[in-house]
Amino acid sequence: MRLSRHKSSLLSLSVLAALSSPALAQVKVDGVIDPAEWQGARHVTDFRMVQPFTQSATRHPTEAWILATPDGLAVAFRNTKIAGVETPRQRSARDQDVAIDRVNVMLDFDGDGRSGYDFTLTASDSIQDSTITSGGNFSSDWDGTWQHAVAEDDDEWTAELLIPWHTAPMKKVAGDKRTVAVYLDRVVGSVGERMAWPAVSFERPQFLNQFEKIEIPVFSQSLLAITPYVVGLHDLVARDNSFDAGADIFWKPNSQFQLTATINPDFGQVESDSLVVNFGAQETFFSDKRPFFTENQGFFDFGLLFDNSQLLYTRRIGASADDGSGPADITGAIKFNGSIGATQYGAFVADEGGDGGRRFSALRLQRSFGSHNLGAMVTNVDRPFLDRNANVLGFDHRWQPDPSLTVSSTLVGSDIEQAGQHTRDVAFTSMAQKTFAKGWSVTGLLIHYGEDFEVNDAGYLGRNDLNYAQVELGKRITELPAESAWSSHNLRFRVEGMQNNDGLWLQRQTRFQGNSQRKDGGNLNWNMQLRTAAFDDEITRGNGPMRVRNGGNGFIGRGFPRRGNWQFAVEGSIGVASGLRQDTPYAWSASVSSTYYINDALNIELWMGHVMDQEQLIWQGDELGPGHENVVAGFHMNRYDLSASLNWNIGTRQELRVKLEALGFDADNPIAWRLGTDGRGVVSNDPVQPFSLRNMGFQVRYRYELAPLSNLYVVYGRGGFGYDPFAAGAFDQFNDAFSLRNDEQLVVKLAYRFEL
Repeated sequence: MRLSRHKSSLLSLSVLAALSSPALAQVKVDGVIDPAEWQGARHVTDFRMVQPFTQSATRHPTEAWILATPDGLAVAFRNTKIAGVETPRQRSARDQDVAIDRVNVMLDFDGDGRSGYDFTLTASDSIQDSTITSGGNFSSDWDGTWQHAVAEDDDEWTAELLIPWHTAPMKKVAGDKRTVAVYLDRVVGSVGERMAWPAVSFERPQFLNQFEKIEIPVFSQSLLAITPYVVGLHDLVARDNSFDAGADIFWKPNSQFQLTATINPDFGQVESDSLVVNFGAQETFFSDKRPFFTENQGFFDFGLLFDNSQLLYTRRIGASADDGSGPADITGAIKFNGSIGATQYGAFVADEGGDGGRRFSALRLQRSFGSHNLGAMVTNVDRPFLDRNANVLGFDHRWQPDPSLTVSSTLVGSDIEQAGQHTRDVAFTSMAQKTFAKGWSVTGLLIHYGEDFEVNDAGYLGRNDLNYAQVELGKRITELPAESAWSSHNLRFRVEGMQNNDGLWLQRQTRFQGNSQRKDGGNLNWNMQLRTAAFDDEITRGNGPMRVRNGGNGFIGRGFPRRGNWQFAVEGSIGVASGLRQDTPYAWSASVSSTYYINDALNIELWMGHVMDQEQLIWQGDELGPGHENVVAGFHMNRYDLSASLNWNIGTRQELRVKLEALGFDADNPIAWRLGTDGRGVVSNDPVQPFSLRNMGFQVRYRYELAPLSNLYVVYGRGGFGYDPFAAGAFDQFNDAFSLRNDEQLVVKLAYRFEL
C-alpha cells in the first residue's frame, strides 16, 4: 500500500518527534556532550558558591544538563577552566577522598528529604558513592552500579553520569510524572572552591531537604542480580588451606520493592580495620564494608545522637559467637524495603549457625505528614546459648516547618529477657537546629538514656545511664577582604554537661572551635576546651565512680595545598590531663602526614604520630583480680604510630594497594590508686606493673575489576600483637613491631555479578 505525500510527511514528523522525545531519550555515556542526545534536558547554569558559603556567582563557569531516560537519570557537566587554576588529574581508588577536581550528583529519589545518594566523578574518571541520611550524614560503605565517563581538552573538562532507576526503591505515584530532588555541585580541588545548584551547604542539617525538586516522567526498572563469590585462603603460619563460597542476591521487580539476600556472606577477607589500642570501658566502633550489609542500609538508620549510637549495628552479625568459639558463621540473611502509598517499610533478618549463633531481625517504617516525618523501628535478637532475648522499639520524628529549622526527636524502649527475668528502660533524644541570617546558627541537644537501657545486642551504644545537654552557637564568616588569604571561617562556641541518673556530674565543659579555608586550597582547624572537676563512673566497670580534677586542652591542625608532587598536613595538641594527680600532669600529641605523587596513577602516603601522657589512667581490676575492683593506675605513657601506603591505580580496572600500620606503646612509672566511697583516689601499694605492647598490620592487595561490582582480589596480609609485662620503651616496641608474625595469609577471592 502506497502512502500519500501528506501521510508520509506526517509519519516522518512523528518518527522524528518520537526519537527526540525526552521520555525516549538515549544517552551514550562517553563524556562527550552531544546536543542531540541532550535535547529536551533541563539546562542548569546558576551555579553559586557554597564553599566558601557566599552564595555569590562563581568565577568558574559551570553548566549542567539533567535528563530522565528509560535507563536512568542522566546528568552532564561542562566545567570551564580558568587561567592560573590547576586541574589535578591523579587517579584515585573508589571512595578515596582526595583534593582533585570533581562533580557531585546527589539524588533523593522520592523528594521527601528522608534519604539520598551521592555520586562523585573526578576529572580522572575515578568515582565515589555514598548514602545520605536525613541528618546529613554521608556513608561511603555503600557501592552502587552506575555509568560514568569524562573528556577533557585545554579549555574544559566534561562529565556524563547515568544513575539507574533500580538504585533505590521509589514510592508509587499517580499519573505519568514523578518528583525527585536533585543537588549538583562542582569542586575545584586545587583551591578548595565548591559551586552548587541549588546554593545550599552539606554542612547544614537541612541540607537534604533543600535539594531542587524537579518533575520527570515516571520510569520503572527491574533487575535481578546474583553475585556469587569463592575465596581461598592459605595460612602461612599454620600451613593450612581453607575455601569458602557464598552469594549475594539483589532483586527489584518494580520501582516500589527491593530485596537483597545473602548466603554465607563474605566477612571482609579483603578488607582490614585500622589498628586500635583501647583501654577504655566503651567498645570501638567499626564501619561495615560487606556488600550485603551496605546495600540500602541507610533506610535502617536510627541514631541516638551520642557518638555512633544506633539501633542496628551490622558488625554485631558474624562477630564473636556467644559460646566463645570464635567468629560466628552467618548462615544467611535477607532484607527488603519498599513503599505502600506514602508509607515506606523495610525488614531485615540474619541467622548465625552453631551452638553460639544468634538470630537478628529488624522492622522499619517511615511516613511523611507535610512538614513532619514519623518513623518506627523494632529490633529483636534471640541468643539461645545465653538464654537471652533482646527487644527494642523506637519512634523517631523530624519536624521541618521551614528551611531554617529542624527538630529531630526519638523515643526508644528496651526489654531484655534473661533467664526469664525482664529488664526494661527507655531513652529519649531531641535536637533542634536553627539557622539565621548573616551566617549565625544555634543547635541544642537533649539526651536521656535510662540506667538499664540496652541496645547492644543488635545496635551500638557507647554507654547508657546518662543525661546530656548541649547548646552551640555558630557563626560562618565569608565576607572577607579581597586581599585576605582566607576564603571563610566557621566558628562555634559550645557549652555542654552530662550527668548519670544518680545526679553525678560526668562532664561540664566549654568548647571553642574554628574551621577556616584558605584561598590556596589549604585549611586550618583548631579547638580549645575547658573542663571542670567531674566523675568517671565507667572506668572501674561498675565498681564505683572516680573523681577527676578540672583540665583543658587545645588542638591545631594545618592542611597545606599540593605544591608540585608534594602535599603535607600537620596536627598538634597539648592539655592538662583530668586525672587524680594534683601536680598538674600534662599530655601532648603531634603528627605529620604527607603524600608524594609520583605520577597521576601512583602515590605514596605517610602518616607518623606521637602521643605522650603523664597520667594515662587504666583500670586494674581485671589484671589484679578479686579485691582490686576499685584500683586504678596512672602511667607515664608514650606511643608511636606509623601508617604508610602505596596506591597504584593501573588504568581504570586495576589497582594495587600496599598498606602498613605499626605502633609501639609504653606505660611506665605506675602509681596505684584506690578509690574511696566519695570517688577520690588514695595512693596505694597495690602491685601495679608497667607494661608495653606493639602491634603491626601489613597488607598487599591487588584488585582487577572484571565488570561493575565484579572483582578478582589477590591479598597478602601479615600482622601480629606483642605484649611485655615490663616497660620496654615505646620506640623500641615500635621497632620490634615490624618483626611480628602471629598471622600471615594469602587470600584469593573472585566475585562476579550476573544481571539477569
